[in-house]
Amino acid sequence: MSLTQLQNYAEGHWHTASKTGETLHNAITGEAIYTASSDGLDFASMMDYARKVGGPALRKLTFHERGRMLKALAFYLLDRKDYFYEISALTGATRADSWVDIEGGIGNLFSYASLRRQFPDERFYVDGQQAKISKQGTFVGQHIMVPLQGVAIHINAFNFPVWGMLEKIAVNLLAGVPAIVKPATLTSFLTEAVFKSIIESSILPEGSLQLICGSARGITDQVRNGDVVTFTGSATTGLMLKSSARILSEAVPFNLEADSLNCCVLGPDVTPEMPEWDLFIKEVVREMTTKAGQKCTAIRRILVPSDKVEDVQIALGKRLKGTTVGDPRVEGVRMGPLAGQSQREEVRTRVAELSQTQELVIGSLTDFEVIGADKEKGAFLSPLVFLNTDPFRKTDVHEIEAFGPVSTILPYDTLDDAIELAKMGRGSLVCSIVTADDAIARDFVLEAAIMHGRIMVLNRDCAKESTGHGSPLPMLIHGGPGRAGGGEEMGGMRGVMHYLQRTAVQGSPTTLTAITNVYQQGGAQRETEVHPFRKHFEDLQIGDTLITAKHTVTEADITNFANVSGDHFYAHMDATSLEGTIFEGRVAHGYYILSKAAGMFVDAKKGPVLLNYGIDECRFTKPVYPGTTIGVKLTVKEKTDTEKRDETDVAKGIVRWLVDVYDQTGETVAIATILTMVKKRNQS
Repeated sequence: MSLTQLQNYAEGHWHTASKTGETLHNAITGEAIYTASSDGLDFASMMDYARKVGGPALRKLTFHERGRMLKALAFYLLDRKDYFYEISALTGATRADSWVDIEGGIGNLFSYASLRRQFPDERFYVDGQQAKISKQGTFVGQHIMVPLQGVAIHINAFNFPVWGMLEKIAVNLLAGVPAIVKPATLTSFLTEAVFKSIIESSILPEGSLQLICGSARGITDQVRNGDVVTFTGSATTGLMLKSSARILSEAVPFNLEADSLNCCVLGPDVTPEMPEWDLFIKEVVREMTTKAGQKCTAIRRILVPSDKVEDVQIALGKRLKGTTVGDPRVEGVRMGPLAGQSQREEVRTRVAELSQTQELVIGSLTDFEVIGADKEKGAFLSPLVFLNTDPFRKTDVHEIEAFGPVSTILPYDTLDDAIELAKMGRGSLVCSIVTADDAIARDFVLEAAIMHGRIMVLNRDCAKESTGHGSPLPMLIHGGPGRAGGGEEMGGMRGVMHYLQRTAVQGSPTTLTAITNVYQQGGAQRETEVHPFRKHFEDLQIGDTLITAKHTVTEADITNFANVSGDHFYAHMDATSLEGTIFEGRVAHGYYILSKAAGMFVDAKKGPVLLNYGIDECRFTKPVYPGTTIGVKLTVKEKTDTEKRDETDVAKGIVRWLVDVYDQTGETVAIATILTMVKKRNQS
């Protein structure tokens, strides 16, 4: 029987290799179903194509345009998810496993699409506040971040063929950087199916993505400055690639996310009658059996108070006994096979090694039932739990990982012991602690955080909405120190910034305003005859300024504001109580100054300004006493376009205004950024 040969996507075309390559199998039946080869691909040419075609096309788009592109792609893939589920079953994944991989991956696209709103509608990002370098303020500095002009190479693991690809490309595409995706060959047939839908959608600019299903050996020899390499898999392979001469000589960022010996801790306060006890047992079982334990975040070490080891062992045994193993397409099956025979043999080898120093107390390598499939032809294993009675001396458990449904119970006597055992894994992606005592949670987190990329604290208060120990989230970093590789993926804006170059730009405030399209304090301001609140969104220009009439603050102003607001703080109202304070007399409320400023710059008539959207970065920098004369400079600082929710929505944008309130000496007494929603002239 001829096997289907997977295709590679390179330089705008699908390529079928002339050589057969590696044979891929159905994890349930062991039947050969695909072959994969990269024979004939020119990696150097692919990378050049990404840099010259994909990169420029993506960099022409703004963050908002790239985000909308991700959103459209997410909807497109979601409409085709049922087809992906069919193929996913061949990797051994149950419906629940596939949901994490497929819809979890698509969810990353949605999440990063939404993240566009935290970036400007520009092709670059202005990072942080202006740095005032000179005394008179004529020479300042500002950090900007621009997309790297290289290519991201993503070398992914076999366990999440969809999520592994989508969680990475969501980030680099939002940043404006093209990618070459290299999935693990073992399950690359599912990645290929999703990738074909991405290309068929025609949503992404040409050159944005390329795919290698076969071997990519030697691809890192083609990297150069401006590229980024991400690797998910074994620490040994990752470190070998990371230390290659080309990576080092070209100073190419290398994000390593390695499998780690993650742990879950039962707090010393938790007893069998507490809700936290059941939460702990459920969490451990779920993380052992989801994806048949083939997760980089799976729980490998179960830390339990010494006096509760027997109870935990009994509870885990009962719950794991109800885990039905078999064909994931059969109703009632809770755990499918491993991804392939090679993976099963690898796990069996690691189990044999662990058996030298600890006792297998739950499960068996041979004596278990498989539903709807042949136990030997498919890559099936039973959930296995070891007991290590002396984890400080029998340390194989802190060194050896069986990448399957395998975990070990480790007893501890004190919380300090639990912290030390957690850290003996020498770096993990995630650790969790189940406790009802917040003091215990605090002590554990602050001491254990040094060795973990993420720590989840689970109790009855958050359990209902908890996403679980093993679920990385787009807005939080995914990575960890030490054995886990020292990398960071995702993490919201932090993840995007891995694909941006941060540069400090120095010059005059006016010049930096022109470069950044964000008004830099001290830059040139333009007054026009038309009040800025009378201008539509399109007509407002960065630097447009209104200089108001002035007002002299009186004691009556202070008293009246106190009566209206209810703020009778002594510094505003009692001149006899100011001894030992910084004030020379009754001082005006800061919020009065801001409110009065609004009254001075607002145009009261109905116009394009729809509403006040908020206040950022408000500071009261100098006391204002009765007799002080204040004025306001209102300047357009930044503009952000917004999308119409539907055809009936008003076309509008958000305008950030710099509000500079100054006194008769010209010194600033209050400064803030206010946001208004401004109607567009063109409503189409």
